[in-house]
Amino acid sequence: MRNRTFLLAGAGILTAAILSSLPLTELRANPPAGPAPEGGTTSVKTNPTMPLAAHRAVYELTLLKSTGNKSPTAARGRIAFDFSGSACDGYVQNFRQLTELQPAEGPTRVSDMRSATFEDGDGKNFAFDMQTNVDNAQNDIIDGKATKAGDGALSIALSKPKPGKLNLDTDVVFPTEHLRRILDAAEEGRNILELTVYDGSETGDKLYETTTIIGHPILAPVVEQAAHIPALENMKRWPVSISYFEVGKKDEGPNYILSFDLYENGISRALKLDYGDFILGGEMTSLELLPQQTCSK
Repeated sequence: MRNRTFLLAGAGILTAAILSSLPLTELRANPPAGPAPEGGTTSVKTNPTMPLAAHRAVYELTLLKSTGNKSPTAARGRIAFDFSGSACDGYVQNFRQLTELQPAEGPTRVSDMRSATFEDGDGKNFAFDMQTNVDNAQNDIIDGKATKAGDGALSIALSKPKPGKLNLDTDVVFPTEHLRRILDAAEEGRNILELTVYDGSETGDKLYETTTIIGHPILAPVVEQAAHIPALENMKRWPVSISYFEVGKKDEGPNYILSFDLYENGISRALKLDYGDFILGGEMTSLELLPQQTCSK
């Protein structure tokens, strides 16, 4: 499984306290503390200026599909994250995904991905701190900052895994801006959105071309009990699928596909994580709305 951050609440994945490795049963809706198509008929509310909801959520992962001799025969896991902020103060997200995969032969493999990011409200500055452990052995640490110039050119400064700087004459969006553009496209009735995204994942110096497919609004009641809260009642949501491609390699197919139902306020449910040879489903089991920061922007 590659170190792919997930859109989920949109901020992608600043400095946070990295937890020691925990068993799956201890990964709850309390991630590291960061810095400062269904049918049916019912009415829906729309609000194009709705702020992204500050919230904490947990998703239980299960194996939906597995193909090929090298694919896992069983899998389970959990995603927990915490998202907060505003267009004035910027957005913080702490994210963790713990996954246990049972290969056809050999012992169970445990992957633990943890990240914390900060993105300013204008989508110009992005800071990230990410760590991936496999089988309790530290494998990857990525720490750095990225800045967009007025013409859209991207500058990346990495402190880990080794210090370095990279300047790219490429117009990109960071994760929260990506989410906002998806929501804007959905509200406008557009079905396809293509953008180049930088989220700090992998080695911290990669860009991904993305193609987002947005379906018609979903009107049927949700399945997960966790989503049955007044704030989400009758709120419009859309089925969304995002394919990630390495730059210049769209003809080779996506590296990864993330699908989910997206609410107007940025909350997601019904996750599907397609890694190519296997697919994980993510059911929301816990959702807590956090105090919402106000902003005049």
